[in-house]
Amino acid sequence: MEDIPSPVCSSFYSGVRMRLFCAYILSCSVLMVSSAVSNSFRDCSHFFYMQTPPAGIRGTSLKKICQKYADKLRYATLYDSSRRLPLYSAYIFKKSDGKGRADTPWMYEPQLVSESESSNMKVLPLTADISPLIEESQIVLEDYVDAVEYRRGTLNPDQHQADPDDKSSTYTLTNVVPLITDFLGTSWSSYLDTVRRRLNNFCHGKSYIVTGVTFSGGTIKRDNKDRLSIPKHVWMGYCCPKFDRNSPYEVRFMFPSYGGYALNEQTGNNVVEVPLKKLESFLKSQTDFEKDMAIFYKGCVSENTIKKKRRDLQRLNN
Repeated sequence: MEDIPSPVCSSFYSGVRMRLFCAYILSCSVLMVSSAVSNSFRDCSHFFYMQTPPAGIRGTSLKKICQKYADKLRYATLYDSSRRLPLYSAYIFKKSDGKGRADTPWMYEPQLVSESESSNMKVLPLTADISPLIEESQIVLEDYVDAVEYRRGTLNPDQHQADPDDKSSTYTLTNVVPLITDFLGTSWSSYLDTVRRRLNNFCHGKSYIVTGVTFSGGTIKRDNKDRLSIPKHVWMGYCCPKFDRNSPYEVRFMFPSYGGYALNEQTGNNVVEVPLKKLESFLKSQTDFEKDMAIFYKGCVSENTIKKKRRDLQRLNN
């Protein structure tokens, strides 16, 4: 004779199934919610070489921002909210003609204001309509009004992007540092273009770039209050594991990795181009960096070296 489950048992198991189903739906909905600002670069780790962010960078109140524009992740920024300034932005270089966008409004990061806000960057409201919460969490355009010797310099520059939306995404104030106007317009802009042309012509795979700053202790004030820190230096390192090995020697020695740094001043601000290890050594001498500071995982290994290591491992396993 077949056992027939009692109504009580049937009700019990139905309730359990319903609770499990609800828990499953809830977990799915949590996974679908993306957070732009967190303590991890997990969602945007692909913007770093070997999915490994730079190591050994100090800060008192660091936020990791997966910069999101038009529902797509564009690059990563390490943001120091105590200084209201990015310490670096990390991005993948796209071959481009070097032209910038002049029609993109400045934006801000909503999740620095509130974690419940959208993960997409938003257009900054007009000055009269800006919430005090926005001003408290990050800089606004008004902070630059009286700082006449400085201009907004983007760490991920639109000249290093090709897609119109990727270019637009660089116009967020969490990707901006105050740079001396003459320095930005001459030495630094020229260096950005040099790197652009070099990677356009001789990098045959992905180019990972990290651009950051060191600090002088100086600040830009508004209404007699410190608003944002002024960089002492601006620096950049690139990593291109797959490059043209038939390129001229004067270019080839700058691959797979190289870097540069410059003083953010009116004079003595020529960009010094150096091998990656020398750039890291220079940064370690600054107060914002630990002795284990590293920009790229294992110093950015060329693709041929990776292939050789794989072959060696296969031989050992056979």
